Amino acid sequence: MNLLKWFRHTPEMPISLLYDESTFYQAFMRDLSRCEKEVIIESPFITSSRMETLYPIFKRILDRGIKIHIITRDPIEHDEDIRYQATEEILKSSEMGINLILLRGYFHRKLAIIDENISWEGSLNILSQNNSKELMRRIEDKKTVKNLMKFLKLKV
Repeated sequence: MNLLKWFRHTPEMPISLLYDESTFYQAFMRDLSRCEKEVIIESPFITSSRMETLYPIFKRILDRGIKIHIITRDPIEHDEDIRYQATEEILKSSEMGINLILLRGYFHRKLAIIDENISWEGSLNILSQNNSKELMRRIEDKKTVKNLMKFLKLKV
């Protein structure tokens, strides 16, 4: 049996790549810069320091007429310090033209979908990550993204 043939990528099996907290943002920013239609980000936490690094690329995306949707926790769900930061960043994002969807209750998913073709999912809070060990999986496949959006009942 030829094992190499068995392990080769096939069109039926999308390529899945793993990233950690030190490699994620460079790859994610590259995907954002190539975006053509829409970005959806689910991140329960938002911090000022992380958003300051993302605003320049968000502005360039918005200037190209691309929609950005952020799904996050309602700030009332956070402790005082994070509540203040989340509120400030939500207001600033909204003023930029980003569509915000605020959720209540225990919400802890971390993912992004770009152009309904690329999905990022894992443990890293995209809009707040700072000093933690994390992992994110990137899959570029329309069928996989369509299944993910259907599973999440994601209609933005």
